[in-house]
Amino acid sequence: MRSLTLAFALSLAAGCAQGPAPQSPAGFVDARAMIPGLVVEMRYAGKENFVGRPINGYEAPVCLLTRQAAAALTQVQQQLSASDLGLKVFDCYRPARAVADFARWARDPQDQARKADYYPNIDKSQLFALGYIAERSGHSRGSTLDVTLVNLATKAEIDMGSGYDLFDTRSWPTDQTVSPAQRDNRTKLQAVMTAHGFRPLAEEWWHFTLNAEPHPETYFDFPVQPR
Repeated sequence: MRSLTLAFALSLAAGCAQGPAPQSPAGFVDARAMIPGLVVEMRYAGKENFVGRPINGYEAPVCLLTRQAAAALTQVQQQLSASDLGLKVFDCYRPARAVADFARWARDPQDQARKADYYPNIDKSQLFALGYIAERSGHSRGSTLDVTLVNLATKAEIDMGSGYDLFDTRSWPTDQTVSPAQRDNRTKLQAVMTAHGFRPLAEEWWHFTLNAEPHPETYFDFPVQPR
């Protein structure tokens, strides 16, 4: 995924200050406990993801975020509720060990069980070259999340024109192959997130990072567990 950036060699060269920090800092919170009505479906804690199994480091389906990111997301949820909409998160803080797990999977040409669902138009050997997989992720800093819109009453997802984690240009927010209504839904999500301090990613309609993230240079590696 394009949300996974830089090379692991850089993390090794950067030394302890730049490498994965194993301890959970006090400033991380359980977003669901802070945000009323937040729907949490942590895909990497289960089997429904592009690898097809739970990912290393996800010991519970918990959305951990820095307190600053969770506070901003609370404001997003409050604004959306006025339109009978809400948020659903697919991924939040991601341990560095999970990113390494993705990289190991990407290097195994034999394991393509979920190709039809997540990368039907991409040869797995090209995932690194195309930027869909790398060996460092902004998610490991704790202020990046993958999110969509839901109907507040039913919790049903709003149609965004492609599924979460589809490795394809169809996932770009500006993709023109989706319907106008689906593009409008993507625009609505992007507008409310940016209004509350998050920046989007050009290649993934679901991916947002807090502009004022408190750990812009630190990549944590503590496991995802209840707090």
